[in-house]
Amino acid sequence: MESRLERKKRRKKKKRRFKKFLLFLILILLIGGGVYFLNAYNAIKATAEKMHLNLPGKRTDISNGNKPINILLLGVDERPHDVGRSDTIIVATLNPKDHSMLMTSIPRDSRTEVEGHGLTKINAAYAYGGLPLAKSTVEHFLNIKIDYVAKINMQGLVELVDAVGGITVDNPIDWYDKGFYKKGYHYRKGEIELNGPKAIGYVRMRHQDPRGDIGRNFRERQVIQGIINKGKSITSVTHMQSILKALGGNIKTDLTFDDMKSIAFNYRTVREHIYNYQVQGDPQMIDGGSYIVVSEEEKQKVHNMIQDELNGTLDMFKYQNDGDNSNTRASQ
Repeated sequence: MESRLERKKRRKKKKRRFKKFLLFLILILLIGGGVYFLNAYNAIKATAEKMHLNLPGKRTDISNGNKPINILLLGVDERPHDVGRSDTIIVATLNPKDHSMLMTSIPRDSRTEVEGHGLTKINAAYAYGGLPLAKSTVEHFLNIKIDYVAKINMQGLVELVDAVGGITVDNPIDWYDKGFYKKGYHYRKGEIELNGPKAIGYVRMRHQDPRGDIGRNFRERQVIQGIINKGKSITSVTHMQSILKALGGNIKTDLTFDDMKSIAFNYRTVREHIYNYQVQGDPQMIDGGSYIVVSEEEKQKVHNMIQDELNGTLDMFKYQNDGDNSNTRASQ
């Protein structure tokens, strides 16, 4: 097993593409680090101001800290002269009264109506109209209200995982890395420790897992839960500052500093129960393009699920299917 010093020497400062992980990290920062919010007040305020964007529309008031909300999380791979597409789309439903959070993942190739552009892939909405069009498209797709939006440029995973001092996961299968981390590296079955670079290799592997994308999504949840658990025990302002440094240049959101404070202090119990749902659809080739066609029945089901979570009446058992759907109770 590597020592802390050896792990530290292996840290790299590279821009890396990643999917769902960084999306959850925003919420982890907000709901997991409230204890040290005041300790790093100035640094956090400066980072929040750097991240903030003014968007059109009426703002949702969360100052009282007990209102269930929907936050749209978009993972975008931006490049020079290319705004990118939102390859990862998640609706995070936070219910502070019920101490729970529902994460609903929408396939990026879902076929839907995008205002002004007809039927196309849902991830094209961001490319065509930025955050406002992406928000309205998801609202129309699921017939829900989005209260806030956060966009993440997919880079910085190494620094973020290392910033909390690494994590421990229980690896369900044994495999050798094909090059996501280091070709030939052995991910042993059982409890293993991961730093940033190793975490990338752990979650991005797919073809060696008999469950494919479902298996990869399961490992993503393991890493996410590991970050949440580690974040609860952070006692170092230096750790918090490292997280802020990694996040500051990669996130844009209409959450204000006051909104973030409210979430940090009033919504952090939502980590006690984390539910995950993957919207289901049928892969189809239409006019030469590859799409995921989501039925009206599935859309209504997802709408009902989100509404149940907002109302504090969610029963995941009645929504189970064969997709990447599960629930997790955070360790106390």
